[in-house]
Amino acid sequence: MQDAHRRKLPIGIQTFSDIREGDYYYVDKTPHIERLVNQNKYYFLSRPRRFGKSLLLDTLRCLFEGRQALFEGLYIHDQWDWQQRYPVIRISFADGVMQSREGLDERIREQLRVQRERLGITQYHEADIPGEFSALIRIAHQQYGQRVVVLIDEYDKPILDNILEPERAREVREGLKNLYSVLKDADPHLHFVLLTGVSKFSKVSLFSGLNNLRDITLSPDYTTICGYTDENIDTVFAPELPGLDREEIRQWYNGYRWGGREVESVYNPFDVLLLFQEQEFGPYWFESATPTFLVDLLKQRGVFTPSLDHWETEYELLSQFDVDHISTEGLLFQTGYLTIQQVEEPLLGYRQYTLGFPNREVETSLNHALLPSLGVENAPRERRTLFRHLSQHDLVGLEAHLKALYAGLPHDWYRNNPIARYEGHTVSKVYASVFYSHFAALGLDVTVEDASHHGKVDMSVDFGGHIYLFEFKVVEQLPEGEALAQIKHKGYADKYRASGKPIHLIGVEFSSAKRQIVAFDVETLDAM
Repeated sequence: MQDAHRRKLPIGIQTFSDIREGDYYYVDKTPHIERLVNQNKYYFLSRPRRFGKSLLLDTLRCLFEGRQALFEGLYIHDQWDWQQRYPVIRISFADGVMQSREGLDERIREQLRVQRERLGITQYHEADIPGEFSALIRIAHQQYGQRVVVLIDEYDKPILDNILEPERAREVREGLKNLYSVLKDADPHLHFVLLTGVSKFSKVSLFSGLNNLRDITLSPDYTTICGYTDENIDTVFAPELPGLDREEIRQWYNGYRWGGREVESVYNPFDVLLLFQEQEFGPYWFESATPTFLVDLLKQRGVFTPSLDHWETEYELLSQFDVDHISTEGLLFQTGYLTIQQVEEPLLGYRQYTLGFPNREVETSLNHALLPSLGVENAPRERRTLFRHLSQHDLVGLEAHLKALYAGLPHDWYRNNPIARYEGHTVSKVYASVFYSHFAALGLDVTVEDASHHGKVDMSVDFGGHIYLFEFKVVEQLPEGEALAQIKHKGYADKYRASGKPIHLIGVEFSSAKRQIVAFDVETLDAM
């Protein structure tokens, strides 16, 4: 167990030696590294931004360079042959934005120059980029008498920087393929290769011929190779916990899984470190990592927001990411806005995945970012009003607020809203999207299609010692009372009766003709 000594928080520090020599907290990832370097030769790992990929690569660099003192007290120290030292070539595309093939080529040549200088290689014959890279690997092997380690950080960022400009993105992709294609023929000179990034581009489009590249993104052995586990929080960061609600830390920041529920979940390191520094909860990762193109793409594709928390898909769609086609679920999963909640294998070799939000931070923040695309222009003001009515359990005020919210949507909002044009969405789903996202953006405990023995209520909210059950129906013009009647008839409240909390049954009916809420029927069951 870590001692009680408070250390410095390694916020934004990606250099292993700085952390080990500077009295910073460090979560020992070397058990994973020891397994990694002894199993295979070529690896690929995808993780969202700010998950510690760069630190992982720098740790590997220090290990292969034989910097023994940095590993004192860590798992791998007594497992490693410190007499063996390897030349390491590390290339990173993490910094800056490359907006052209020319800019990319210039960046690559500069990085190759820096690596030659760092390795003390003076032999240089001007060539094209594949020629330069190939020569660097070959000469490093000859000069050091050991095969070469190649580490590539954010291998896909130049493409992602241009993803909204497909023609430019294709040009950049070809420039990267030009570089990575060298690795296949350099095999006799290579000891270990790891490429990391956010997305998983197909081997055909980017890694021509490198068929032995092992993708460990969803490997059970490496699910916690990046990120912090519950045990890490409770031991390594124990001195930082006093004054913070431990369960709230878990609800807000834990929950990222690269496998089903049997796989251990992890926290985003960036979130946790800023929480400890600021001593208050906030959407730290979301605010620092959310690309505007993500929100724009979800808006264009008319994503039904309540489905985000239980999105069913297959592996091919989950891993599909390329310039010419980006699946919505692949984008959301690979960028970290959805994570794997469940994996089923109904037929041998055929897996089905259920995705959902990893935690409260992401659910709250993404829904808040999407509200303007759903017609809610002044989301912060509306959120404050919703909170006021719910905190006072003022159902009359809640009804007035929600009716005003829908009445304030632009007149042609439904007709122009892309949700209605995709996947056969009905007016009910369009309105339900606004309803759900408005509540979820407040950070409430919201469950969509909350299951009981009698069926699924459309939405449940547990807040302030009260439970709210919502059922949505669409009517032509006049209210019919069917929404509330269904909640009562199906006994949706039964599963909550033992909670000791008041239960509010709320039937909401939307008029397809008037495009408004025409019924907000409420019945309250007192706490038992």
